[in-house]
Amino acid sequence: MAHSSVRQIAADCGVSIATVSRVLNGHTSVAPDTRARVEAAIAARAPAVLVPRRSTIPRSGPVFVRCPYLLSDYFGLIVSAVTETLRLQDRVVHLDAGESSQSSHPLATLAGSAAGAILVLPPEDPAELLALRRRGFPFVVVDPRTRPTPDIASVSAAHVTGARRVTAHLLELGHRRIGVIAGPQEWLAGSDRLAGHHAAMGQAGILSDPALIRLVPPTLEEGFEAAGHLLDLPERPTALVCFNDKIAVGALRAAQARGLDVPRDLSVTGFDDIDISRATTPELTTVRQPLEEMGRTAVALLSRLMNRDKVEALHMELATELVVRGSTGPPS
Repeated sequence: MAHSSVRQIAADCGVSIATVSRVLNGHTSVAPDTRARVEAAIAARAPAVLVPRRSTIPRSGPVFVRCPYLLSDYFGLIVSAVTETLRLQDRVVHLDAGESSQSSHPLATLAGSAAGAILVLPPEDPAELLALRRRGFPFVVVDPRTRPTPDIASVSAAHVTGARRVTAHLLELGHRRIGVIAGPQEWLAGSDRLAGHHAAMGQAGILSDPALIRLVPPTLEEGFEAAGHLLDLPERPTALVCFNDKIAVGALRAAQARGLDVPRDLSVTGFDDIDISRATTPELTTVRQPLEEMGRTAVALLSRLMNRDKVEALHMELATELVVRGSTGPPS
């Protein structure tokens, strides 16, 4: 922070420049109410400045790994990679998983009890995450729900690129009437994957038809129902892009219920490449997310933050891969 800004914050709070400096450097010799007043002024004048609290954040303490969802074949792969990598570094891991984890360990309590944290798809408002970061607490978000602010470290997959590639694959096969079953658009992954689909269609000179797009929760049952609506249209699509493997399995079942052969009558694609994508007949063409690598990368990034190393890139997107299997082919 520039010296002039420190002087302005000192004037705003009615304290000395030395007091502002002590707050910025994490010294303990500042009264709690004074510290809070200075931090508020810093946030108002210089939102990008992170105020450390070195006295309350132990570098050698445990690492919280929080995933407020069932550890299924998606989240389980990420969390397993995170915990295994941390233990290889001789870190004590406090795993907090399941649908009740958000209430059992709210974000505000982490800074005083852990050296750092890895948060998988955190449901909190971005303002809560930013407040935690401004306290100087090191954490990394894996698979962020919303687009992270510049100050928050995150690791995710290249959703836009992956979705663009899978739609381009169908276009190259000759499909033009392509239905889409996408996830919730308030989730970053959902909106980015749909954006990738639109980009591929636009590059081919085709305007996406809103009547062929369904937005549903990412479950097999929702995929079955949404695919049924699309396949019952007077002019049904020749291909379905499903932005989740479970949705795609539901779509395969909807096609089978209507006597459609995949891929002769209908092509179906998924996204994620979890185990279920290889347990179908035919096996799913899908987009592979590097789920385990996302977990390991998050640990490497967190280690640098806990060591107070300089980090040039806080947002990391790992490449996805199109995996072509038997569920896609040319339109009949």
